[in-house]
Amino acid sequence: MMIKILVLYYSLHGNTRQLARHIGRGIEQIDGCEAVLRTVADISAVKTTAATSRPTTTSDPIVSHDDLKQCAAMAMGSPVRFGNMAAPLKHFLDSTSGEWLSGTLIGKPACVFTSSSSLHGGQETTLQSMMLPLLHHGMLLVGIPYSEPLLHTTHHGGTPYGASHVNNGTNKQLHSDEIALAQAIGRRLATIACKLSG
Repeated sequence: MMIKILVLYYSLHGNTRQLARHIGRGIEQIDGCEAVLRTVADISAVKTTAATSRPTTTSDPIVSHDDLKQCAAMAMGSPVRFGNMAAPLKHFLDSTSGEWLSGTLIGKPACVFTSSSSLHGGQETTLQSMMLPLLHHGMLLVGIPYSEPLLHTTHHGGTPYGASHVNNGTNKQLHSDEIALAQAIGRRLATIACKLSG
């Protein structure tokens, strides 16, 4: 039976979506694990259309509360918005009181990821802002350990708090360091999920 790992993200310009894809590839490098990519609706879409609407920047389905119940682990990502997660992701998290009350996510491992338009644009505070609701849900946070050599040398994205990407206008595609670190955290998340599910 495949272990399903939810990769939940919001992406306006596609950068966070690229990270989600590479985290998913890392997850699927671990035997028996499947990455389930989901996004959240834009807040305007939530107000005006059905929950099945999709943001124009993605082809991934909108997350459902069942996705939270069915996953064995979760990677969650958002672009930086003034040092915080984007409002559409926060809007979805604010709707998860039922899962909090029932303990749906307690004991499941989780990691976070982000992208910003500058190196010091608030990546670490955004990663930490996403960790807070996951801690309230009882999830087990997974970071990138310094046993990953690239964490010592990269001049691009990647932090011990989670995978990241810097898009300063000239590097819209992920750097090879960012790809490697995103896949590394995906593998680590999946490995821990397998151990906890075994």
